[in-house]
Amino acid sequence: MNNFHNKSIPLDILKQATDKLNEVTALLKPYLLTLTPDERRYMLKKGDKSSSFVTKAFEFTKINPEFIPAFINAGDFEIDVTDADNLIGIVSLATQLYNGLDDTAMVAGSEAYYASLAYYNNVQLAAGQSVPGAKAVYEELKKKFPGKSRTSETTTTTK
Repeated sequence: MNNFHNKSIPLDILKQATDKLNEVTALLKPYLLTLTPDERRYMLKKGDKSSSFVTKAFEFTKINPEFIPAFINAGDFEIDVTDADNLIGIVSLATQLYNGLDDTAMVAGSEAYYASLAYYNNVQLAAGQSVPGAKAVYEELKKKFPGKSRTSETTTTTK
């Protein structure tokens, strides 16, 4: 097994990173919105293809404001266009950070789980061979083993 995660992140570095992320969160919190999954699903999404359309429409509102519908506030439209553009870099940076953190946590967790399974299997083998102390360790680990529980095995067999 390759061990890719072999350099522990020092706790002081994690604390500094957490403090800085909390600082950024506090700084931006008054401006951030929270959407429900349904709101996200049904909302129009500005992407690469629609971006130039939005930019051009916004430019035309400056040249030809007489065509702005009464229900559209020109100031709010400008805020939307500006923030949508300005947030792209921060979203990209935050996404890269999230992906790096998530990937590292996944690899570390996977490798820890793999090592735990190897240890558990070795203790199980030692307990089967009556190695002193192995049975107690095996019985304790067996209670925590994430496999099927006895109740689900019983339920399956009685159906």
